[in-house]
Amino acid sequence: MKPKLYLETSVVSYLASKPSRDVVVAGHQAVTNLWWENFRHHCDLYTSQTVIDEIKLGDPNAVQKRLSIIEDIPVLSITEEVDVFAIRLLREGPLPPKARLDAFHIGAAVVHGMTYLLTWNCRHIANAFFYA
Repeated sequence: MKPKLYLETSVVSYLASKPSRDVVVAGHQAVTNLWWENFRHHCDLYTSQTVIDEIKLGDPNAVQKRLSIIEDIPVLSITEEVDVFAIRLLREGPLPPKARLDAFHIGAAVVHGMTYLLTWNCRHIANAFFYA
C-alpha cells in the first residue's frame, strides 16, 4: 500500500511557476520538479479545498496551470473535525494567527490520515506537527 500524501499549495505553485532568478526559489522549483517527475508515483496524492481556493487566486493563466496540475488528485473535504483541529492549533497550539491557512492544511492532513504533508512552508507546519 502506498503512503498517502497531502499536496499543499506551495508545491503546486512551484510546479506551475516560471523559472525564478532568485537562487533559493529556483532551488525549490528544481527540487519540486524533480520530486514530481520521479517520486510522486510512489504515493497516493491528495489535496484539499483549501489548496484549490488558494491556487485560484492571481493571474488567470497561472490559475489554469495550477488547476491542471491537481485536476486528477482527490480533494479532501474540510469537515467540522478539520475546522475544530485547525482552530485548536491556532488557539492552543504553536501556530500564530497569520498561519490560519496552514492550520487548515494540517487539519485536513491529520484528520484524513495522511502519511505525509508535502510543503515548502516548513516553519509553521513543522511546529504544528510537533504539537499534534
